[in-house]
Amino acid sequence: MNDDLTAPTAAHHPPAPADGAGGPGDLAARQAALVAALVAGADPPPGFDTRRLAAAREALLRKRAGDVARHWPLLAAGVGDAWPATFAEWAATRPTRGGLRDGWDLARALRAGNGLPRLAAGELAVREATSRYDGERPPRPRRLPAVVRIDDAVAVQIAGRVRLRDARR
Repeated sequence: MNDDLTAPTAAHHPPAPADGAGGPGDLAARQAALVAALVAGADPPPGFDTRRLAAAREALLRKRAGDVARHWPLLAAGVGDAWPATFAEWAATRPTRGGLRDGWDLARALRAGNGLPRLAAGELAVREATSRYDGERPPRPRRLPAVVRIDDAVAVQIAGRVRLRDARR
């Protein structure tokens, strides 16, 4: 057997960083710090260009806003041209939970601050009537009938069918 084929080469072992940190735990910690800076609003890790990090962070927030808009089209349409800025302000310190849950959390936050657009009230009412979502675990379908009122929108769910009405009638 040829030992040259099994011997490690320099290509298999990259050089250790100059600061002496080179263990797998150190790399994982640095990667976690970078991810936290990009998606959760943490301070930038040392050694990174803050301008480039800010640009990457803004791009990720725009991508998240687009994903949420696909799951919550009436919320995004109701906010209008302010959608990217509204979402970015809300999401800046929150790690993503997925487009559906991020949109649900944002809609609830806007409602709590009396900023939920009328168009989005119906969308939120339908979601609340068809699924249970506690803000922590993924939404689960409701099994029992439900009546939910969000501002002027009333959603009634019976046997999986949903009717949405204007409460002002």
